[in-house]
Amino acid sequence: MIKVTRLNDSDLVINADLIEFVEAIPDTIISLTTGKKIMVKESIDEIIERVARFKRKSGIRVKSPDTEPASEGS
Repeated sequence: MIKVTRLNDSDLVINADLIEFVEAIPDTIISLTTGKKIMVKESIDEIIERVARFKRKSGIRVKSPDTEPASEGS
């Protein structure tokens, strides 16, 4: 679960596993696998970081999108 902020400043917690994609047109819109769309104040990069942090806390190995691919031995 990650916490995000709606445009009206209310907090919302969403299931990070249900995020299908995130786009900025110009506001950030999170599209869920359920078909629901949520407009939030956070940037795409903030959403990526929050999802990665959540997955790391859950014990799921996450590679940063800004790093080079991990080698075979890692």
